[in-house]
Amino acid sequence: MKGDAAGACGSIEAFRDGHVVPLSRIAARVEPYDWAFARENGDGIATHWAKVSDGKPAMFNGRILLQHKAHIADGVFHARYFEADYAAFMAWRDMGRPGPTIRNGFAMGALRASDGAFLCGRMGAHTANAGMVYFAAGTPDRSDVHEDGTVDLAGSVVRELWEETGLTGAEIAVGEGWDAVFGAGRIAFMRPVTVPLPAEEARGLMLSRIAAMEEQELDDIVILRSAADCDGYRMAPFMKPYLAHIYGQD
Repeated sequence: MKGDAAGACGSIEAFRDGHVVPLSRIAARVEPYDWAFARENGDGIATHWAKVSDGKPAMFNGRILLQHKAHIADGVFHARYFEADYAAFMAWRDMGRPGPTIRNGFAMGALRASDGAFLCGRMGAHTANAGMVYFAAGTPDRSDVHEDGTVDLAGSVVRELWEETGLTGAEIAVGEGWDAVFGAGRIAFMRPVTVPLPAEEARGLMLSRIAAMEEQELDDIVILRSAADCDGYRMAPFMKPYLAHIYGQD
């Protein structure tokens, strides 16, 4: 579904799954928040974590940032985040997202090669989302927070690309603006990123970098040349609406 103009203003509650909204900027900060779900469900969270992490020693219950307030004004997405355990987030998500609205608001580098093809990663078998295909991304954490409390989602794009694919900031060009893709309990903030190589060459470079990593999140790089190419892969629900949006503009 194509999105509103970048000047969209007001509440985001009415946006349906797959809705795409262009943004000029994201203004995000961390603040204290009493998440009742995490406070009241310690035993259930621990039991759920033991189940989902069984046989996956690489899964780590670290501290992440989740979004509990958001609105759009004049093309700027204003958000407030709070700290939580990853295990609590996973339990909340899998239990049907009970309680007040919470979102996983994460940034993704929509990586595109010089020939126009998109380059996505396929998550390895040891990860929480094994086999899923999407752009390099990660739920924001304290490493994305500046001293003044602002959350650097733009910096997260470059960091996640490097951590997952081995591409450095000097090897890519990061575009301006964002596209927010809405879904139940999540917002994917897509930022255009290009690598000055044809898709096959870029894929080979990333695979060679991944092979040399001590800890590998991805087990393949997938090349997409049209929205129809998405049908052959297991994709997170925000990927197809975004790619259909972009290919519709090309």
